[in-house]
Amino acid sequence: MSNHPLEQFVFCPKCGGIFVEKGVKSKQCQKCNFEYFYNISAATAAFVINSKGELLVCRRCCEPEKNSLDLPGGFIDKSESVEQGLAREILEETGIFVENFRYLFSLPNRYLYSDFLVRTLDFFFLCCLNNVPITKAMDDVTESFWIPLDSLSLPDFGLESIRSGVGQFLAMVRKNEIILR
Repeated sequence: MSNHPLEQFVFCPKCGGIFVEKGVKSKQCQKCNFEYFYNISAATAAFVINSKGELLVCRRCCEPEKNSLDLPGGFIDKSESVEQGLAREILEETGIFVENFRYLFSLPNRYLYSDFLVRTLDFFFLCCLNNVPITKAMDDVTESFWIPLDSLSLPDFGLESIRSGVGQFLAMVRKNEIILR
């Protein structure tokens, strides 16, 4: 696995010339001087809390970290806001429509996809529901279910950013920095 995704690109997408590293953030074509900057991808994760104070979690059906726990969320599409992407991902993965959510924090992440290291910035949101909706696992999850906050085990969350985010969220709840209503 390469340390930087640009290492995998050798040829310029404009003219086919040779791409060379210009710095840690870009590559430049030796022939046409086109410079490509490597930027992060945006992703979301949701702490969906039901009226019983339980957290909605999903079980991943695909690598990376297949079968580990995850939060509903995923990559933002190119024509979406972060909020639109969050609502779409929750609906696609769990069948739950959420329209009220609050931004909490963000964390940088490294996500290995098809042997390609994608650097992301994960935006974490809180979504409090007034009921306990029935969930159904769809899209890229094999299972979605509600779990009491005091039953969460951080090692069960396979993705580093999600595990860190859940830890940060639980610390905020313990310090009463987050009101779950």
